[in-house]
Amino acid sequence: MTSSIPQTLAQKLIARAAHRPTVQSGEIVTCHVDLAMFHDSSGPRRLKPMLEQLGAQIWDKSRVVLVMDHYVPEHDDDSRKIVQIARDWAKAQRLPHVYDSLGICHVVLPQKGHIRPGLFCVGGDSHSPTGGAFGAYMFGIGSTEMLGVMVTGQIWVRVPETLVMQWNGRLTPGVMAKDMMLHMIGRFGMNGGNYQAIEFAGTAVSALSMQERMTLSNMSAELGSQVGLIAPDGVTLDWLTKVGVKNLSAEDIEMLHTDMAAPVTRYEFNAPELAPQVAYPHSPANTHAVTTQPDLAFDVAYIGACTGAKLQDLQAAAQVLKHHKVAAKVQLMVAPASLQDQQTAERDGTLDILRRAGAQLLPNACGACSGYGGSIPEGARVIATTARNFKGRMGSATAEVYLASPYTVAASALKGCLTDPREVLA
Repeated sequence: MTSSIPQTLAQKLIARAAHRPTVQSGEIVTCHVDLAMFHDSSGPRRLKPMLEQLGAQIWDKSRVVLVMDHYVPEHDDDSRKIVQIARDWAKAQRLPHVYDSLGICHVVLPQKGHIRPGLFCVGGDSHSPTGGAFGAYMFGIGSTEMLGVMVTGQIWVRVPETLVMQWNGRLTPGVMAKDMMLHMIGRFGMNGGNYQAIEFAGTAVSALSMQERMTLSNMSAELGSQVGLIAPDGVTLDWLTKVGVKNLSAEDIEMLHTDMAAPVTRYEFNAPELAPQVAYPHSPANTHAVTTQPDLAFDVAYIGACTGAKLQDLQAAAQVLKHHKVAAKVQLMVAPASLQDQQTAERDGTLDILRRAGAQLLPNACGACSGYGGSIPEGARVIATTARNFKGRMGSATAEVYLASPYTVAASALKGCLTDPREVLA
């Protein structure tokens, strides 16, 4: 459907899902869901009893994806029970798309070809906006909302206004999408998006790889937005083609952009001026440019999570640590975001570099990022590639967590203290 009324990318995607030519900001519309994703924590253990109480069935099992990533591998009786509920329910329902212990849902979902431009998707996790990197409208919902989607295949949405974060120029060596996000969160705060649609644009964004774009969309949740969108382009098409997504229409994708005259609020950034960033405890908004501080020593360096342990993240860390060993008092933990990324990193020598540097390899799961696994010691000072550093977020209520890019985490592990990665890369 086309229209002469200027529309934002968010409006175009919602209009498609609502089967309308256009929508306007502030309207409440009912959308048809193309894909619903949930994991072992947010899914069967909550949905199963509610569906049974209603005597209801799943509206379309082919549009449902279940990923086991939070409580795997099972470390105690509670996690074993939760994961077993999910496995038994998936088998009883004969769900066709179940990914057990293959990695974190936000990374596995696109790698398995479930996300493509133009889709309207929901996820049972707050970082579901990752799908926006592919030009899909995807956002996180709670279990009650997911129940409604499971039964009806629909959900209502209030059409959001759009904030465009335009990054001009290109990032310099040692600076990543994680630094872009921490800078924006530091500037606007964790409610800066005010549940609006954020769109990332500009030459610096166009120059990013798909995995780096995923980091931007993923952490739009930390800006308080509903979605984090990036207009699809040739980079998107090439990546999706490689993972086996078929019937991609270049002409159709060309329509998925914000029209010139569409109403947006635009903020501009100069990418070449951006320095590596670090978020101090206990908020992603407590962000500052990195300065090397020998007196700020770390006990743990954690390279993990959907926002910090994809293949390109692992490669960035390896670039810093090649031919080096981490500081004697630093425990370096590496949890690749997916089995696929781990296998590729094994083949290209990335993991060998990290192991030689002293890394302890952890399972492909959410792990310490969401406080599971008990891998963060009490009272530890941690520098991590994760998305959040709230008190107790990584399990230990007494740990101090600093957030940074894989470059900065690796450089800090190498020196044993907060370190500007550009000093090491130079």
